[in-house]
Amino acid sequence: MLAEEKTKQKPTMVLDCIGLYCPVPVMRTREEIDKLGVGDPLEILADDPAAEPDLKAWAKRTGQEMVSIEKTDEGLRFLVKKIK
Repeated sequence: MLAEEKTKQKPTMVLDCIGLYCPVPVMRTREEIDKLGVGDPLEILADDPAAEPDLKAWAKRTGQEMVSIEKTDEGLRFLVKKIK
């Protein structure tokens, strides 16, 4: 799959963490990814500067795939695929 196709994947769920700060975006991401099926993508929107390193570390630690990270006008858009 091409990189641009990965970033255009339609998420199964969108989690809005704008205005929430560490550790809330990671905690909410964990709660929401548990509701998804394997292979389902979750989009996370966040504006906390710590969200990028925190979510990258969480994905690596839990074995989920960080598909993409994009800067937006509101902050950051993460796309995480549930692997297990």
